[in-house]
Amino acid sequence: MGITRRTLVSAGLAAATATLAGCDRPDGTAPDAAWSGGGGRTRTTGSGSADVAGTAPTGTPTPGGAPGPAGAPEPVPGNRLGYAAEVTALLKRQLPATASTFQHSGFPGAIATVLVRGVATVHTAVGEALRYGAGPKLLPAGQRVPMRPDSIFDLASVTKVYTAILLLQQVERGRVDLDAPVRRYLPGFTGTGKDSVTVEMLLTHTSGLPVGAKVTGLPDNTARWNAVLSTPLLAGATPGDTFRYSSVGLMVAGKIVEKVTGQRLDQALKSNLTGPLGLRDTGFVPNTWLSATARATRLVATDARSSRGLLRGTVHDDVANHLGGIAGHAGIFASATDVAAIGQLLLGGGSYRGTRILAAETVARMLRNHNAGKPAVDPDRPHRSSAHGLGVVLDQPWFMGRLSSPHTFGHTGFAGPSLLVDPARKLVLALLTNRAHPNWSWADPDPVRAAVADLLARSVR
Repeated sequence: MGITRRTLVSAGLAAATATLAGCDRPDGTAPDAAWSGGGGRTRTTGSGSADVAGTAPTGTPTPGGAPGPAGAPEPVPGNRLGYAAEVTALLKRQLPATASTFQHSGFPGAIATVLVRGVATVHTAVGEALRYGAGPKLLPAGQRVPMRPDSIFDLASVTKVYTAILLLQQVERGRVDLDAPVRRYLPGFTGTGKDSVTVEMLLTHTSGLPVGAKVTGLPDNTARWNAVLSTPLLAGATPGDTFRYSSVGLMVAGKIVEKVTGQRLDQALKSNLTGPLGLRDTGFVPNTWLSATARATRLVATDARSSRGLLRGTVHDDVANHLGGIAGHAGIFASATDVAAIGQLLLGGGSYRGTRILAAETVARMLRNHNAGKPAVDPDRPHRSSAHGLGVVLDQPWFMGRLSSPHTFGHTGFAGPSLLVDPARKLVLALLTNRAHPNWSWADPDPVRAAVADLLARSVR
């Protein structure tokens, strides 16, 4: 079932009308224990999913339940567009077969938020945010935590998109030159061949740096960051020649942001991106800014078998964890609504609901393929292409499905989240899953990512 612009406008008006009739508080916010996205009512179905009915653009709540920003999407009441139910059904098929099933083949829970022309046509939550304890062991029903529309996920490598935005802001302000060598900003970026690595290469994954850095066994964070900066290039790598996915490159990019702003990366994120946009459910180290109630009810768990025990509110990525949970490649936690807002920001040319974060020219540069004609080396995905913008993945059917095109962009994260934006359809998909809970090796998240994209490609024109 396709949708038209008229359908979306009518649905958005109906959503606003429903909200005026269904607020839980005089200020239009719902109680923290049953958040509804900023003014409507959350309905949990008997089949383990929740959707948002009648939400007006008052925004997501703060952890304590206060009114959120004016930047939240405007969901269609009851997810009444036909494909919303199809998305929910598709996600439910990935859940454990029964309440007592131990090993799943998909994920314990997920949230999908879809915006089309700025209107939320889907905002659905299925399954459980916490299902397993350390070991892993299946928790009794009374100790599990259901997935909520405002649950907060470890974004893993989707963090890279945020880091790229923060760095490009500094390019606009004249503090960073993309064509300059990294060493101009970070003298500790030492090693054979690294004097020719430019800032742009960090964002396009053509620096020749490896995926990860060795930071264990070092005495303090200064020593660990020195190890990151002095990480050698891969044997035989020539900077600028080949796409090789590198988390180290984005760690270094984040360090450049810190150097030129004089702020730690989490502070730069808040002052330059999430604060101006009013994204109150996004940040590093969520246990420092979520209330006790929110930590218990909204945080989504990842691994339950690591040497660190059950991970919930602690970054899954080991290197990011050793770096204190704050790094340019991983560590941000966010709700699906907030992730979708980032997609809408870039779809809108750097402006979101009246707040400009990047110039339109910068966004156009960010979303252009900088790796045309270059080979790609990716043992995990041998059929991927090198297509990549500045901090964003381009045209990759392995997770974009039939929405993939030279202009479609986004990013994935190892723990299960993904962001996908199709400019042709004016569509944003934030699909957040906890596939790494309790064991990331149980499931490959890419097929369901592509399946949801295929469904949307058929339904949205």
